[in-house]
Amino acid sequence: MHRLTRSAAGLLAVMAAGSVLAQPSAAQLRQTTGPVRISYEQYKLPNGLNVILSRDPSAPVVAVNVWYHVGSANEAAGRTGFAHLFEHMMFQGSQNIGDDAHFKMVQEAGGTLNGSTNPDRTNYYEAVPSNFLERALWLEADRMGFLLPAMTQQKLDNQRSVVQNERRQSYENQPYGLAPETIAAALYPEGHPYSWTTIGSLKDLNAAAMEDVQGFFRSYYTPNNASLAVVGDFDPAQARQWIAKYFGDLPRGPAVTRPRPTLTPLTAEKRLTLPDRVQIPRLYMAWHSPARYAPGDAEMSMLGFVLAGGRNSRLYKRLVYQDQVATTVFGGQGPRSLNGQFQLTVQPKPGVDLARIERAVDEEIARIKAEPPTARELERARTALESGLIQQYESVLNRADALNQCYTFAGNPGCVDDLMRRITAVTPRGVQDAARRYLGTGRVVLSVVPQAQTPTPASEATR
Repeated sequence: MHRLTRSAAGLLAVMAAGSVLAQPSAAQLRQTTGPVRISYEQYKLPNGLNVILSRDPSAPVVAVNVWYHVGSANEAAGRTGFAHLFEHMMFQGSQNIGDDAHFKMVQEAGGTLNGSTNPDRTNYYEAVPSNFLERALWLEADRMGFLLPAMTQQKLDNQRSVVQNERRQSYENQPYGLAPETIAAALYPEGHPYSWTTIGSLKDLNAAAMEDVQGFFRSYYTPNNASLAVVGDFDPAQARQWIAKYFGDLPRGPAVTRPRPTLTPLTAEKRLTLPDRVQIPRLYMAWHSPARYAPGDAEMSMLGFVLAGGRNSRLYKRLVYQDQVATTVFGGQGPRSLNGQFQLTVQPKPGVDLARIERAVDEEIARIKAEPPTARELERARTALESGLIQQYESVLNRADALNQCYTFAGNPGCVDDLMRRITAVTPRGVQDAARRYLGTGRVVLSVVPQAQTPTPASEATR
């Protein structure tokens, strides 16, 4: 996530070339039918840019959201951190926008903006008063088409340092901050694109040369690898004209090859101990699980709620209320494009041995394998998922993000209907079967322990 600290001078310039209005393919107005009602139209520009328009005149604001189908999974071993580095570079100015002026131009309009990167995608977004829609579209188009002419070695070196400091602050000097990286390296084989985290390594970031960065941009930050969602109060006909004007002339990029690594399931348990500058140890457990929208994904999401979804979940009630050995429990299904990751995290009370925590967690996993969740537990999980979606979609920014996510990963902006149908169709037996299939012995168990203490990893005394 980019920090909102940029400020710099910059003048609103006009687009360099006179644009020819590209003619998009035909669009059709559609509406989702589930508990979340979203009307939208979708079409593509001739250069391959996917466009989603969703009008909501309830408030005079509009969100502009661009998803690039590139994340840290598109990086190569030894070249990690590029996608996240580009999240920063895209705010450094482009051919017609001054250095760091992107933030200033949106904030002066009364808007908000940011970007984020994960293993599978990178997004950039603004929410502005409706009368500034054209400015927001122009800003996004300019950096999609004209970032490289304004890229300099000084900007690269500056943002490389910013990212490296972010890594130090959010990972290396953050309590438990290196746990995700440690789990990823253990859960996936060396070279698998999920075996590293989006922040990348300091060594790889230091090795990033200008030609490497430019090549990464040319490969992935192209109209045919992106989806633009506009959600809020706007005139659709006018929006289509502006989108054609600013994005229509941008050249199509090369075809993108998606990573398709072979993943051999873990057949045995991996036990790790990570000494860290923490006061209280913490237990992590992680398993491979189904990919996003794949069969079993919905069941694992429901299983996550039943086991660790809040204070009514089985593990919370067992560890926090009944045994009184933990202060919090969280986790659940983390679906991604190549495959998912199911993870549980337990913070014990001071002085409680992690081995005791792990035994209790294993007992609850064994219990759900033997006894499926009750109808009440599933209903509570469905209600939580449904209400979460409804609350999420109240924001035009979140709605734009959801439409782009559905298009990028499911090929259908309205896939929220499919998600709810899958959740509704989950049965107690389905959750039980998912637990039996995926929460097996092939897992990673990580004990984060205080550096000053003799490591007391979970369960070494019991296995």
